[in-house]
Amino acid sequence: MSTSQLVRPRQGKWIAGVCAGLADRFGISRGLVRLGFVIFGLVGAGEIAYIVGWIVMPKDD
Repeated sequence: MSTSQLVRPRQGKWIAGVCAGLADRFGISRGLVRLGFVIFGLVGAGEIAYIVGWIVMPKDD
C-alpha cells in the first residue's frame, strides 16, 4: 500500500475503503476519519462525499 497516492485499499476496509484510503494517504487514524464521516453525515452531506470518493478513488493494486 502506497501512502503517496490516494487509493482505496483492498485490506482493512469496512465498506468501500474510502475512509481507510484517506487516512492512509494523510497519515491519520482510520477511526478518526470514519468518525468524521459519521458526524459529517449527521449534520451535512457525508454520504454524498463518501459515494463521490468511492467513484473517484481507484482501488489499490
